[in-house]
Amino acid sequence: MKKATILFLLFAFLLSNSLMAKNFKGAEYRTKEAYTYGRFEVRYKSAQREGMLASFFTYYDGGGGTSKWNEIDLEIMGRYNNEAQFNTITPGQTNHVRAQPVNFNPGEDYHTYAFEWTPQYVAWFIDGEEVYRQTGAHIQTLTLPQKIMMNVWPPAYVDWAGVLDVNSLPAFSYYDFVSYYSFTPDSGNYGTNNNFTNVWTDNFDSWDQSRWEKATHTFDGNNCDFMVENAVFKDGNLILCLTDKTNLGYTDKLPPSLVSARASVNKVVVNFSEELDKASSENKANYLIPNVTVDSASLLPDQKSVMLYLTNFDLSKTYNVIAQKIKDRAIPQNISSLKAVTINMPKPVVFPIKIDVGGLANGDYLADQPWKESAEYGYMDGSITQYPSTLQINGTDEDAIYRSERFGLVGYKVRVPNGTYRLKLMMAENFFSQNESRVFDVYVEGKVEVKDLDLFKIAGINTAYELTIQNVSVTDEILEINLAAQINRTLLNGIIIEDASTGILNESKEFPSSFILGQNFPNPFNGTTKIQFYLQREEHLSLFIHDILGKQIFFRDLGIVKPGKNEFIWNAIDGAGKHLSSNVYFYSLKGKDFLQSKKLILLN
Repeated sequence: MKKATILFLLFAFLLSNSLMAKNFKGAEYRTKEAYTYGRFEVRYKSAQREGMLASFFTYYDGGGGTSKWNEIDLEIMGRYNNEAQFNTITPGQTNHVRAQPVNFNPGEDYHTYAFEWTPQYVAWFIDGEEVYRQTGAHIQTLTLPQKIMMNVWPPAYVDWAGVLDVNSLPAFSYYDFVSYYSFTPDSGNYGTNNNFTNVWTDNFDSWDQSRWEKATHTFDGNNCDFMVENAVFKDGNLILCLTDKTNLGYTDKLPPSLVSARASVNKVVVNFSEELDKASSENKANYLIPNVTVDSASLLPDQKSVMLYLTNFDLSKTYNVIAQKIKDRAIPQNISSLKAVTINMPKPVVFPIKIDVGGLANGDYLADQPWKESAEYGYMDGSITQYPSTLQINGTDEDAIYRSERFGLVGYKVRVPNGTYRLKLMMAENFFSQNESRVFDVYVEGKVEVKDLDLFKIAGINTAYELTIQNVSVTDEILEINLAAQINRTLLNGIIIEDASTGILNESKEFPSSFILGQNFPNPFNGTTKIQFYLQREEHLSLFIHDILGKQIFFRDLGIVKPGKNEFIWNAIDGAGKHLSSNVYFYSLKGKDFLQSKKLILLN
């Protein structure tokens, strides 16, 4: 009886652990020794999957709970192709996060990252250049010895990491080396002011079990278990693997899957679940769009997306794209079966675009929403703070917009045609009431526009501040905004985007008394381009297009045109219906009392 009871309890325990086991399996590699101060350096290429991260960090694991928390982080989030995140976590588990925009994709190639930890500062470096530094009172609390760690794992926090799709697994992060330099002020030979001295470097030719161990645990907020099998050494790399619960280690048994497709003029980008073999992914015969000719296919730098160049593609219609026989980069290769997805078509853009960041649809402001491949706009990361409806905001008659914010925002993306824009970022400090309580940098299209923005210092509390950025050039059909914290978390209340290429920056204003001919966009263009113009009163108009020698090649009687904003779409054909070759052309619009002309560029 006693033996049967013990067996039953053992079975129940094993069953309970089996049921509690997590669906994803990751890896963590950590030193056995802990270090106090120094320079910690790594060279690695991170996995690029939404819903996961690949890290390099130091951490005190000597117990004591949150009151003794000491941690210094470098985290590459798989959902971003242009960012690294830095953080110090101090007693009380207090985060000091910086989302650092970078001018490369961390998932495409190896880069060397480092941080220096001293009693006075923590500074982060990329490829030998210091990019960010923290000083101040919280640095003085980082005094406990910390182990060096690397891991890959899928956070449970969707706003931060996104959602991991099991079909995108496995994912691999490749670590080339790790170096530790002790802090030796005035007597070193490396790092800032030569204050550091190399103690050891591990090139990861094999598992040095005297220095490192493989973790076998998990923690709250982590959707995977760490497995010994998922820390692998191969070809001079430590490879940390994120897998499903069945196929562990550095192996790939799943074929690439067609995930989504997005159209622009005579082009479609098709997105796959994993990195692709170049030859099969660029074979145009492996793609079919009914009633459309696929002229060529080109694998994009992320290795997971393919650009299809098309003929007879009509943006006003609905299409499916079918892909098959696409191979991945595994050994042996996996081959995709036939799959079709509906192509997401670009939606008409009406300017100005207004977004209530952190809020619901409000008048002519669009509601805030998360970014995804099928979306026209959306946020990446951050949470909502909503202030009372009775809160009065100074300096504006749009109080409601400034009462909601996205707090801790990292990035915001808006799809627009390639062109030039005027961007307005709406912000109000509704929480802090002294200088240097919240400070952050503003990046637009990868360029830093404002350093050390302190809203309270500029405007005070509960006061609207509008940051206007002129001549924002967009060349990839996505206008991207990034906010990078210096002190505390970032915030954003609203976005307004005005089309600067037309000469009219805000269509809500009255139309001018004179006729205005806008610059065509996109320009240069391939396929079709949009010519916009503005009238105060009804007019009979004619459109002419001439070549560079002045020869008229196209004419259209537009008839009686109503006042307001109007447009004409030209598909680069002459009067006989023949497609024109790449060149510079001039378009003119003639009314009863005016004639205006502008230059356009056709690139086939």
